[in-house]
Amino acid sequence: MSDIVAAPVRVALTFDAEHPDRAACPQGNIERILDTLKATAVRATFFVQGRWAQSQPVAAKRIAQDGHLVGNHSFYHARTPLLSEAGIREDVRDAEQHIQEIIGVNPQPWFRCPFGAGGDDARVLGVLSDLGYRNVGWHVAVQDWEPWRKAPDLVDDVVDGVRTHGDGAVVLLHSWPEGTGDALEQMIGELRAVGAEFATVDQLEMLP
Repeated sequence: MSDIVAAPVRVALTFDAEHPDRAACPQGNIERILDTLKATAVRATFFVQGRWAQSQPVAAKRIAQDGHLVGNHSFYHARTPLLSEAGIREDVRDAEQHIQEIIGVNPQPWFRCPFGAGGDDARVLGVLSDLGYRNVGWHVAVQDWEPWRKAPDLVDDVVDGVRTHGDGAVVLLHSWPEGTGDALEQMIGELRAVGAEFATVDQLEMLP
């Protein structure tokens, strides 16, 4: 971790804010993540599931209040290619409505397909485009959703992934895993130590 990158490398930390599907999801984890981002002066991008925002309105509102970019992560978190075109439209629009009503921002044009499924599906991407969205994938994923992925490994793998990709790296994280909450402060510090500067996805020219 000691090598210094010659030029600044822009990194977008992105968090999928959604209902957890694993056990290692302590209460208050999203608040801990937001506290760390605020303390370290990092703006991130949050892809918000509409149903999650409905169930966690205070945390959802705080995302925008703290200055982070908000994107759409569907309403039900279903695998988008499994839905009909009408189903995709309904799922995306329902999420958009709840995000606007609860958080107070329009998530367009940023969308992230649940599980990443559909990011290379022409039908899905066409419907999203018709709705005013573009899908945002990622360059660096470290399986933070797995309970056995602890903070030191997450930090090392994110830093290694960013250094391998270089400028414009988009990092996939989640709002609920305990390991992500544990790792975030050190992750930010080590990324800065290798020359990283933090950006939101709208500040990057090339997106996955």
